[in-house]
Amino acid sequence: MKTEELHTLVSCVLDILEMMIASGAEVYRAEESARRILKAYGMKRVDIYATTSNIILSVETTDGRVKTHTHRMSQITTDMEKVHRLNDLVRRVTVQTPDMPSLVAQIEAIKDTPQYPVWVTILFYGIIAAAFYLFFGGRNLLECVISFGLGIITGLLTKVLDSISANKFLIKFLCAFTACMVTFLFKTLSFIDNVDYIIIGNIMSLIPGVGLTNSLRDLFAGDSISGVLRLIEAALLALAIACGYIITTFIFGGAVI
Repeated sequence: MKTEELHTLVSCVLDILEMMIASGAEVYRAEESARRILKAYGMKRVDIYATTSNIILSVETTDGRVKTHTHRMSQITTDMEKVHRLNDLVRRVTVQTPDMPSLVAQIEAIKDTPQYPVWVTILFYGIIAAAFYLFFGGRNLLECVISFGLGIITGLLTKVLDSISANKFLIKFLCAFTACMVTFLFKTLSFIDNVDYIIIGNIMSLIPGVGLTNSLRDLFAGDSISGVLRLIEAALLALAIACGYIITTFIFGGAVI
């Protein structure tokens, strides 16, 4: 393999690694996918170290050339459609091993995966909040509507803070604080009698469920560092959500559900 092709191949694999981890895939899955691609292209040795914030990739060709790249990641989201398309790409590449221009084109196509419009995402924040309100036992129509409205506010606030690259812990705290604050205000004004199901319904959309699940899967797969880091991150995010609620209760004189 020529030097230019090797450089392109390593860059493509780094792109795949970054997109998989940034889209919510487990670290062990991303590492295994990258390893399969590089082995399919004839690499003699492949060493990969990846976490949710950093990727180190080193390859050795059959003629003894060694190439190492380090890549820093800053944001983790959840995009299962992109993970699915990347998995499909890995399967095709390991069987067909396309030339570099074709591989680059396929990766660029995945980068351009259509996203849901912002208004759709925000709308489903409201639907999720209302659905969880009913799921946990709420039966009051007005409270359900309020839960839906607070979900919309939570989704809108999340999108605004994401657009300015705010810290994810701050985002969770502010969203939980806002939802709880507005809910307690409605109770103070006697619009509602109970706040429990409304608060639970809105907090459920903030819970880092994907991060917690992936941390356990990484731990079971033997990626201890990645698993522990994700577990700690999920715990801190949950703590930020809890702080948003606790501070609100103190503001309202220790009001409880």
